[in-house]
Order: sequence, then C-alpha cells, then structure tokens
Amino acid sequence: MTSRRIFLKSSGTAVTGIGLASTLTSTLASCAAGNRVNVGLVGCNGMGFSDLKAFLGNSQVECIALCDIDESVLNRRAEDVEKIRGKKPANLYRDWRKLIDNKDIDVVIIGTPDHWHCLIMIAACAAGKDVYCEKPLGNSIEECNLMVRAAQKYNTVVQVGQWQRSDPHWLSAVDFIRSGKLGKIRLVRVFSYQGWCPSIPVLADEPVPAGVDYDMWLGPAHNRPFNRNRFHFTFRWFWDYAGGLMTDWGVHLLDYALFGMNVTTPKSVMAMGGKYGYPTDACETPDSLQTIYEFEGFNVLWDHAIGVNDGAYGRDHGLGFVGENGTLVVDRHGWEVIPEVVSKVKRMEAVPLVKSTGEGLKNHVKNFLECRQNRNRNTNASVEIAAHIAKFSHLGNIAYRSGNKKLTWDGARFTNDEEANKYLIPSYRDPWKLPQI
Repeated sequence: MTSRRIFLKSSGTAVTGIGLASTLTSTLASCAAGNRVNVGLVGCNGMGFSDLKAFLGNSQVECIALCDIDESVLNRRAEDVEKIRGKKPANLYRDWRKLIDNKDIDVVIIGTPDHWHCLIMIAACAAGKDVYCEKPLGNSIEECNLMVRAAQKYNTVVQVGQWQRSDPHWLSAVDFIRSGKLGKIRLVRVFSYQGWCPSIPVLADEPVPAGVDYDMWLGPAHNRPFNRNRFHFTFRWFWDYAGGLMTDWGVHLLDYALFGMNVTTPKSVMAMGGKYGYPTDACETPDSLQTIYEFEGFNVLWDHAIGVNDGAYGRDHGLGFVGENGTLVVDRHGWEVIPEVVSKVKRMEAVPLVKSTGEGLKNHVKNFLECRQNRNRNTNASVEIAAHIAKFSHLGNIAYRSGNKKLTWDGARFTNDEEANKYLIPSYRDPWKLPQI
C-alpha cells in the first residue's frame, strides 16, 4: 500500500498554481502533427470507440488493431473504422494479449469495463506501449497503486479519459475559485442526477450469446452465469466490474472539487444511501447516495441519483463552490457565479455563464499525442492524477458498503475499521493474478 506521502504526491498537477486555462491554450497551440502513431483499441463498445474516433481525428494516427470479446462488436467497429479512414484495421483480436504482443502498436487504448483496466494497462506498460485508459483508472485502490508504479517503472506516457481536464472552461473556473473572490468556501456540493439512466429489471441467466468469449469478459472477476444485466453498459451497476455512479461520474466531478480547492486527502469519509428509487431492480450499486468527505475547514458533499434529473442549481450534474460572497457553479455546459445576498446586500457581482467549447475530448487526445511525442509523462490526466481521484471515489463506495460508518483515512488505509480495509485489495479469479510491481 502507498504511504501518506506518496498518496499526497499522487495528485500531480492538482496542486499546481493558477493560470491553468492559459497553460492549456499554449499546450494545444504547440501540438505538432509529429510522426505516425499506430494505435490498438481493447474494448470497442462505447467510450472506447468514442476515444478511438477522437484519435482518428488526428492525421498522424492509424488504427491497426481492434480487440473485443464480442465478435459482433468487433466486426461492426472494424466497418466503422473503414468508414472513417477508408480501410479496416489489419488486425482483429479476441484476446487482448495478442494485441499487446503486436510490436507495431505504439499506443493501447483501453475501453473495457473497469475490472480489466489494471491488467491490460500494466501489460501494455511492460511491453513498451503508451496508454490511453478510460476512467476510472482502476476498480480498487490497490489496483490504482500498482498502475502508478507500473507507469513510473516503464516510463509510460499515460492519459486517462477524464477529458474535463482538457476543457478550457473547467480550468478557467478553477482560476476563479483560487482567486479568492468567492471568500471562504465552506462546502463543495458535487452532484450527478441522471434521469436518462433508468434502473434495470431482474433478468434470468441465459446461455452465452454466439460469438462472445464470456470467460475472457469475466477475466479476474468472479465466475458467474451469463446475464445480460452484467454485460454491455449495465455492467457498471455491479461491484464485480465497476463502482456505480460514484466512479462513473464521480471521477469527473469530484476531481474538480479537489482541484479547485487545491487539496488531496480527506480526514474522514462517511456515506448513506441505498436502493431507494428501485428497491427490487437488478442493480447492486445504490441508486441514491450521499457521501461526505471531511477536510480542514470545509466538506465535500457527493450526491447522486439515477432516474431523476433534479440536481442542484437547475442542473442535472455539476459542482457548487459555496463561498461567503457567492457560489460558483460549473458543469459541462459552462460556469457562472451566483452572488450571495444577505439583508438585501449583494456581496459580489454575478459572473454570467462562461460557456464550454465542447471540445474537451478532442483537446485531451491532442494533449496526449503531444506529450508522448515529447516523452512528457505529465499529461493533463496523468496516471498519478487519475489514481488519486479514482481512489477518492472508491473511498466513498467503501464507506457506503461498510454500513453508514464514519471512516478515518490516513492516505493508505482506514485507521478505525479493519473490515473496511478488506475492500482495498481485490481478489482475482484464477488463473489471473494481481500484478506485482
């Protein structure tokens, strides 16, 4: 397990100074075409392919390999690449290890469910590949620790799919927060209310669909009968493979709570929630959850719900930095400041909406390509940054799963609950083993 010092250091640029938006502009402006970059994608159904399309928006990139355990997805995505670039990838794999062994591949894009990220990324690092990995970085705190060590050991350039780190309006919001104009900030309210995301009904187990390598899909996860609820997309509602809305949206939004406040490790965490909206559906993860992270002088509050759109400030997702003078509200559409009015006295002027460019993912991939060309490991969402916030999100889930307790955290383990510490390190199904780095 990492020490407190390493955990604090792992936030990377999360503790750097102001001027973030101007730094991003400068970085993107200097991004050159460079030499050809051969990429291979593992996990082609969903954000993995969205990431690949963003890569193929750069002329120096060629997709030479796709890998997926579902043959129908693999063939469909090969045809999609042909529509974009005029030819199919030369190599189609069902086993990700064969893609890693392909010496012509420079970059591995990992778009699999969360429980596979650790093994594939570490293997790619050891093979000398650079990595673009979907978020969250790992499905447990120890996996994140190992992935950081692997990237450092093999000098791998890593970008994790927290593309808000490359979206200028998010960075300009942080500049404003750190300016002090909001006054003392007591609370950062972070929320994700996803009305479009319904519950899933209980379904019977069934035979594995034709063309699906289900044993490889399970990988290190527990051996269970095939069930469509645990497969494409809805895998995220089961603890074996993911962490529900907390790790799905939390790594994006909680990241900016800590980034804006220039902090890392909480003193304690507690969570309350459950299956309040859909008590009899098939999900394991809670449909409603409130988590409080305690820091010195302020708290971070996480609040999520599926099937409901009414979050805070008239939004379905975002953050509210609640200051003495006003509240800065930021989401994917932009940021604004709502003045605090006390006894009819307005404590600061409003700031009208600063709109998003809508090019966060595009910018994120460009930043990665430039960094790997220059062998600069300090990407906008480096493995250190991504590990820090993934672990932070997992703390909230562990607090929930431990049963409404206030857990104290020293940066590496819980100091008041040994049962909670059992969630830190995953148990892998044979023959898969947790890597030793």
